[in-house]
Amino acid sequence: MAVYRVCVTTGPYLMAGTLDNISVTLVGTCGESPKQLLDRMGRDFAPGTVRKYKVCCSADLGELLLLRLHKERYAFFSKDSWYCSRICVTAPDGTVSHFPCYQWIEGYCTTELRPGTAKTICQDTLPLLLDHRKRELQARQECYRWKIYSPGFPRMVDVSSFEEMESDKKYALTKMTPCAKMTPYTDQGESSGNRYLPGFPMKVDIPSLLHMEPNIRYSTTKTASLLFNAIPASLGMKLRGLLDRKRSWKKLDDIRNIFWCHKTFTSEYVTEHWCEDHFFGYQYLNGVNPVMLHCLSSLPSKLPVTNDMMAPLLGPDTCLQTELERRNIFLADYWILADVPVHCLNGRQQYVAAPLCLLWLNPQGSLMPLAIQLRQTPGPESPIFLPTDCDWDWLLAKTWVTSIGRQGLLYLMSTGLAHFTYTNFCLPDSLRARGVLAIPNYHYRDDGLKIWGAIESFVLEIIGYYYPSDMSVQQDSELQAWVGEIFAQAFLGRENSGFPSRLCTSGELVKFLTAIIFNCSAQHAAVNSGQHDFGAWMPNAPSSMRKPPPQTKGTTTLKSYLDTLPEVNTTCNNLLLFWLVSQEPKDQRPLGTYPDEHFTEEAPRQSIAAFQSCLAQISRDIRERNQSLALPYTYLDPPLIENSVSI
Repeated sequence: MAVYRVCVTTGPYLMAGTLDNISVTLVGTCGESPKQLLDRMGRDFAPGTVRKYKVCCSADLGELLLLRLHKERYAFFSKDSWYCSRICVTAPDGTVSHFPCYQWIEGYCTTELRPGTAKTICQDTLPLLLDHRKRELQARQECYRWKIYSPGFPRMVDVSSFEEMESDKKYALTKMTPCAKMTPYTDQGESSGNRYLPGFPMKVDIPSLLHMEPNIRYSTTKTASLLFNAIPASLGMKLRGLLDRKRSWKKLDDIRNIFWCHKTFTSEYVTEHWCEDHFFGYQYLNGVNPVMLHCLSSLPSKLPVTNDMMAPLLGPDTCLQTELERRNIFLADYWILADVPVHCLNGRQQYVAAPLCLLWLNPQGSLMPLAIQLRQTPGPESPIFLPTDCDWDWLLAKTWVTSIGRQGLLYLMSTGLAHFTYTNFCLPDSLRARGVLAIPNYHYRDDGLKIWGAIESFVLEIIGYYYPSDMSVQQDSELQAWVGEIFAQAFLGRENSGFPSRLCTSGELVKFLTAIIFNCSAQHAAVNSGQHDFGAWMPNAPSSMRKPPPQTKGTTTLKSYLDTLPEVNTTCNNLLLFWLVSQEPKDQRPLGTYPDEHFTEEAPRQSIAAFQSCLAQISRDIRERNQSLALPYTYLDPPLIENSVSI
């Protein structure tokens, strides 16, 4: 008689427990146990509980390969969901096997779990395990299906396919292997959600490096948090009649009163400094879109700026050509907006510009705007606005941005994807290609490179452990299929994108995974977390413009400026959105935090600890630097970065 001790942990989340019957079957190299009902006095699987049971076998089962969880009806109770965290099995000889689960198990089904010792397909030789992997992939392909949202648009996960999955399938295969799988992003544990990252045309389970299992359930905590933030703010605006006002703002100061109870240090700083040229340039480095700048060696023909225009701005000791040679002239080119479809708001036509903004890195280390042309084609009806123009003309030129509506979004995504490259996707390569490695006070770059380095070192250790040679990467058919699917579905098979369709070396795999993790965590934080800070003062980031770009100088007044900005209700609706997407979720899991213990091997556990230690040091350095800044840059402080997109 061989006795196995089974310890079952139920997650601590709301409604995580179950009244269904739970049984187990242990499968080893020497046989399998009888199906054993797990039943003790009282409720066995309440939220947050740890219960121990005995499974008796006629003989030793050898090395444990699989654990089958059977979830079946109990008496007259209806089926419910169960969140199983993990199961530990102690063999008669004292050997402990860990079976991570960390997922919701729905309905009546059998779920197969593998031990926490991860293996690639090349390391699995037993037919039982190879068959398990095959069925696992088939189950995932049935659940996570691709959807064509629009022609030229990156493929998206068909969310409706989740609802179509039968809850009583014979096998609810759940355990991920260490090679990553293409899935929709979902939070680990209790929470989940489906969002694509702006600028990143695919949904990826970024902790897939750590073979973490996604769930398709949004957390109660996150939902409550969103409602708690949204309802009072929107109700307050409704009661004050702001959401129904389809008229222009009477004066700029009135905008201050919209979010009087939701001010932040940065939003107040923006309100005070938004019209200053110094702050305008600062936002290209550390605002919500810090990836637009390109260093110039010569001016593009579509921006006919002359030395005479620049002389009063650059001063007597230099000239435009000299500053170009010194690599101090930069361009932000919004060419992608030139042909974007526009939309209507409040029954009125909206307008969009495709500006070219020329900036200069002055001797004091500040990035200053030199010239703004609001159209891509120069000419008499496309004046070049300068800081020496009248104040209202220059302020209006700096204010011009886009709200483009659904059709415009489709155009932007398809056009952006057609020009999106692997260089854009990899931060060090992007910074180098844009020529911005030497700009001072570029905190996004400095913090981002540190985090990229930390992620890269972490990934290097993990990949080095599971893929000891280039050959092991090349022979992993699951890994290669995953990379090929991303290339074909997310980047539509564009060879000129530079994205790999196959990985041949461990170095290529490290770079690919580092880029995915960085973009879905740090990059998302950099472009998302500050939206309220920089957008709460609407004139700094208007969501739409109600008049076309000016074709002549000297015509802008305060009234025409206000009549060009969004109406009161449009402003309020967009501020509500900024407020929601910028809020820190109540169940946040910071970068490098993995409360779900999927790893049981010592080497990867040490790598995780080293990664966390490195991130902690980066955080200390950032906070020390921020103490000396007039406007601290916090968006890439590791404790404030989510493990992945969570909203």
